[in-house]
Amino acid sequence: MRAVLQRVTSAVVRVDGEDVGGFAEPGLVALVGVTHTDTREHADRLARKVAEMRLLRGDASVLGSGAPVLVVSQFTLYADVRKGRRPSWSAAAPGDVAEPLVDVVVGSLRERGVRVETGRFGADMQVELTNDGPVTIVLDVD
Repeated sequence: MRAVLQRVTSAVVRVDGEDVGGFAEPGLVALVGVTHTDTREHADRLARKVAEMRLLRGDASVLGSGAPVLVVSQFTLYADVRKGRRPSWSAAAPGDVAEPLVDVVVGSLRERGVRVETGRFGADMQVELTNDGPVTIVLDVD
């Protein structure tokens, strides 16, 4: 499982012009990708790292500060661009495998007391955010 975490001052995700998730305060955006070998344990470990990682100002975590997280599924994190001009998506898990694992990440964060906003799995989403710092971390869990 892979995530790109961005420290933000605000974020919103839209589908068909409708705001489906977001917040107007400091927090994290977690773009989450799933590959074929990922399991519920990987998803839970990713959620724990997102909740506890000290990326916010003042060396705070979202768990310790009460800051929100916007989770957006993003299969393109597993793009293979080593050959040619067109990315290959073969390392990305299909939707019927990936969606339940993204749901585990969301559920695990919520079980830890984190306020979570989400996009809509499989939708054409527009994500708007203000990166703070900028702080952007690539997190691989395997």
